[in-house]
Amino acid sequence: MKRYFLIMCVAGLLSTGFVSCRENNTVADDVEDVADDVEDAVD
Repeated sequence: MKRYFLIMCVAGLLSTGFVSCRENNTVADDVEDVADDVEDAVD
């Protein structure tokens, strides 16, 4: 039982290292950013 618990703890620690909390930018976000820049330039 200790070994199973230890393996689960190590797996949990390793999985947090591979998962990122960073935002992923999509093409739609890039298009929106460009549209905002154009709108600001017009003003």
